[in-house]
Amino acid sequence: MKLASVAGMAALLVVGAGCHKKEEAPPPAGPPAVVVTTVVQRDVPVTQEWIGTTDGNVNAEIRPQVEGYLLKRVYAEGSFVRQGDTLFQIDPRQVQSQAQQAQADLAQAQAQLAKARQDVNRFRPLAEQKAISQQELDNALAAEAAARAVVDARQATVHQARLSLGWSRVTSPISGIAGTAQAQVGNLVSPSTVLAVVSQCDPIRVVYPLSEQEYLRLQERRSGAASGGARGDDLDLILSDGSVWPHKGHVLFADRQVDVKTGTIRTVAVFPNPGNVLRPGQYAKVRSVTEVKKGALLVPQRAVNQLQGGFQVAVVGSDDKAEIRPVQPGVRMGTLWQIDSGLQPGERVVVEGFSRIKSGVTVKPREEPAEQAETDPSSAPSTSSALSPIPGTGK
Repeated sequence: MKLASVAGMAALLVVGAGCHKKEEAPPPAGPPAVVVTTVVQRDVPVTQEWIGTTDGNVNAEIRPQVEGYLLKRVYAEGSFVRQGDTLFQIDPRQVQSQAQQAQADLAQAQAQLAKARQDVNRFRPLAEQKAISQQELDNALAAEAAARAVVDARQATVHQARLSLGWSRVTSPISGIAGTAQAQVGNLVSPSTVLAVVSQCDPIRVVYPLSEQEYLRLQERRSGAASGGARGDDLDLILSDGSVWPHKGHVLFADRQVDVKTGTIRTVAVFPNPGNVLRPGQYAKVRSVTEVKKGALLVPQRAVNQLQGGFQVAVVGSDDKAEIRPVQPGVRMGTLWQIDSGLQPGERVVVEGFSRIKSGVTVKPREEPAEQAETDPSSAPSTSSALSPIPGTGK
């Protein structure tokens, strides 16, 4: 028992001695290290995008002009056809018989005309000799004129029959992409039957809606271009895979009225389409530069911090003291954010270490080069290298 009490007192003495030992103070901390960059000032093009659909510049419905059974489909579906190429062949026997009948009727009318002329040639000297009456000569002349009119009518019928015979071979009225045949071999077709559709795809149209306000701004830009200003309707086409079509387009026309249900007006743009790569019905996004902000201030997006619906940046002054400042951001340009208010050109903003500083705190800044934004839509990746033209187009 005595040994235990002696050991306990010794332990208390050791603990007491430790409590009276002077605690060492932590070494003083230096200013927080942050990464800063300079506010960039330059002209910034502001772009806007609209979602639309591609369409053929001309979409021709191929219909037969005669009735008959479809004997043959000549073209390859989905291929490029030229103007005048044969697409379908209709059984010509019916129109051939009509042509033969018309030719026979013409021959009969020509024979009647020849007899009427002979009568006139025979009656004229007899009438001069008073051997027949003038009335008989007038009747012969009238019969000749009537026979001549019948011949003219029969000739027109023959011409129509020959046209019908030629129409048994259905040709393409335009050069373009011929779609799927909508009538099969053996079907009885008539002028109301749609055999196929041929679309002219170079250039190709893009149909997209514009709001009333956007339409008015478009007309203002186009008026400025017409008076000698910069062209206001150069367009970029963005495809469904996100790639940018390598050829610029322009606005062709706007529809005649605004849709009262949607408040938009149907607008049509055209784009060059070498090789007929783009087809009607594709998803398309049209992008255009709507304005250019002169002397806009740009900072990296990572320098802007959102807090309770507001936006803040940390500005480091020439004395290396930080200031938390509210800003009003505008449009985003690649990795940069345009600032409408709250910053001045040449100021330094914090891009790393915002959470370690407060207003009035001295910081240890490390400069970082200003970031560059992707502001030119035409420099985006293109799919032209992966696209091949259609054989036979000559483009």
